Amino acid sequence: MDATMRAVVLDAPGPVTNLHVRRLPLPEPPPGWIRVKVGAFGLNRSELHTRLGLADGVTFPRVPGIEASGTVDADPDGVLRPGQQVAALMGGMGRVFDGGYAEYTVVPRAQVVPFTSDLPWATIGAVPETLQTAYGSLTTGLDLAAGQTLLIRGGTSALGLATATLAKDLGATVLATTRRPERLKHLADHGVDHPLVDDGDVAAQVRRILPDGADAALELVGTPTLPDTLRATRVHGTVCFTGMLSNEWTVRDFYPLSYLPRGVRLSAYGGDAGDLPADVLQGCLDRLATGELTLGPVHAYALDDIRAAHRDLEEGRKVGKLVGLP
Repeated sequence: MDATMRAVVLDAPGPVTNLHVRRLPLPEPPPGWIRVKVGAFGLNRSELHTRLGLADGVTFPRVPGIEASGTVDADPDGVLRPGQQVAALMGGMGRVFDGGYAEYTVVPRAQVVPFTSDLPWATIGAVPETLQTAYGSLTTGLDLAAGQTLLIRGGTSALGLATATLAKDLGATVLATTRRPERLKHLADHGVDHPLVDDGDVAAQVRRILPDGADAALELVGTPTLPDTLRATRVHGTVCFTGMLSNEWTVRDFYPLSYLPRGVRLSAYGGDAGDLPADVLQGCLDRLATGELTLGPVHAYALDDIRAAHRDLEEGRKVGKLVGLP
């Protein structure tokens, strides 16, 4: 085996020109870690935050990427067999140790979820972190039940589309927003019951449809829209703060009595590999393979096109998930 690999290296926070494809030494896994041959890696807002210098605890230079899908290449402890398909995610990937934007990545064994699938790597690579976050937001964050109504703020993001799919599968009625009127059809085609243009007063639109407000709301835009999302939610309903498409997540001078509408609950969700049960990942991949399920469009990029991919990610040019193919 060649003792080197190609990887994307972020030298320091800044513009996309700080991302470089370089040849690095092939990493060796210590005990308790495994080396994964990467088939695909998802691009996430987390990596954009890292590149823009908004993420805490990151050291540079760094190979970004909080997730990767591939096959086990080496396990010094012999626990996982070579060739086993796995999804690796979170746990410091791409921040405190090198992540998934590479031909190979070394991760703690506890951060991988095994699966078996014949789907193309581009399809598989779009699933793990998005599914983990959507599933955790609906279960842990919102405890959504069949027959309830869900508002998704930031609906054409990969996470918004995936959450809409899971919520509809659960038996919920879904309202979802987009800032771009031309994307309303994307939401409708994806099965959203009530696509809404985000005009800054989504609460008024929601209450024209649901006079008492939504049972649950998923905030994916961030703190600028959170007060309006809270106003769109019924008494004893729950808002889960999960995403930060706006890159703003801090509420200044937070005074709960004036900020929170009476009786509306505010929660948050941020998960890890351990929050994605293997049977949930396997079930999702199986249903994607049969066409029974779709999480939204996937846009694939070669490793050498990582700068273009990050531009598209930063500027929101694509509907759905961006995936890198090393």
